[in-house]
Amino acid sequence: MSEPIDNGSSEERRARVVSRLAPAEPPSAATPVKRVRKAYEQVYDQLRDLIMRGELRRGARLPNEAVLASEFGVSRGTVREALRVLAAQNLIRTAKGAGGGSFVTLPTVDHISTFLQANISLLSESEDVTLSEFLEARELLEVFAARQCAARRSEEDLERLRETIVDDPTILGSQQHYVYNKDFHTAVVDGCGNALICIAAQPVFSVLQTRLSREEMSDRFARRLNDDHRAILGAIEAGDSDAAGEEMRKHMAYLSRTYKKMWRGTSRPE
Repeated sequence: MSEPIDNGSSEERRARVVSRLAPAEPPSAATPVKRVRKAYEQVYDQLRDLIMRGELRRGARLPNEAVLASEFGVSRGTVREALRVLAAQNLIRTAKGAGGGSFVTLPTVDHISTFLQANISLLSESEDVTLSEFLEARELLEVFAARQCAARRSEEDLERLRETIVDDPTILGSQQHYVYNKDFHTAVVDGCGNALICIAAQPVFSVLQTRLSREEMSDRFARRLNDDHRAILGAIEAGDSDAAGEEMRKHMAYLSRTYKKMWRGTSRPE
């Protein structure tokens, strides 16, 4: 049975918490907690909201567990669980020893992308998101990324892309091909210069790649991937956004046909 948070003087209690955590900021009006949620979830919600609204800024040190427990009217164990969830979402970090404690941080692009990947993967297993929806989303994201990469790419981006192209793809094993495939598409997305596109595209790609890499790659499929990547790279090197987008679109169309055959269990990647 979950431990209810004491709702007595909720506004005063919330004001005290805000004043302790962010004394330079005026407190926002408190929202009464709901008893239907577990106590640690309610503590987590309020602390997360303070972080998201900027009332708790990066680097701010939270009061210790005993103080937070007193302010929220819950046990230290409840506070500890709320802090654990915040840490798992990279909203705080915990340091031990002298000068230690819990400090507000903010998740990086990689943190957010990894979090999304885990949840999108679960959606794919539950069939709440169809294969066609995955493929459609990937095409929208990566065609745009290829166009932008052609316009914005740096010499470092080009080097990353070139390193994934091989002279004779048939001499490599399947897993090495999948590594090169991942590296190529990651480099295109990174080269587009848009962090939000990176956050959205990587989880979608990773879920599809995980399914694809369960199968052995035929020499024919390996050559086709390598040739498609070479054509996309050529357009990006030339700075031709229209050509880069079109080459990526054709590549996505080919991959979509392959995925659909695999999902029906009628083919391996070929």
